[in-house]
Amino acid sequence: MNLGTILYTWFYGKYVGSDNFKNRYYCNKKNFNDTNAKRWVIFYKEIEATKVPPHWHAWLHKSIDEPPINYSHQYSWQKDHTPNLTGTSKAYYPDSYPLSKSKTKEKTETDYEQWKP
Repeated sequence: MNLGTILYTWFYGKYVGSDNFKNRYYCNKKNFNDTNAKRWVIFYKEIEATKVPPHWHAWLHKSIDEPPINYSHQYSWQKDHTPNLTGTSKAYYPDSYPLSKSKTKEKTETDYEQWKP
């Protein structure tokens, strides 16, 4: 986070809420529905855009007017948001990939059949 963002938040930021990842959301006006209001997020520890849940993303981009402060899933089939794990130790690899942590140790030749015309 840069110094300009810290100062702007300190002088003009009105705290709106936080999410499960401890990111903090701000607006520069008390009226969140104002079309000229700026909305931003202060990330917790690492700056990673995929750590913003979809409901807060919608608020940041003014797709919804009210901030999702007490958000809960509307349907039983909805899952909690998870950030993109690509490039981390928890990344997904298919079973045939050498770095796969698959429980089956038998490696397949390929995950597909080659097409022959």
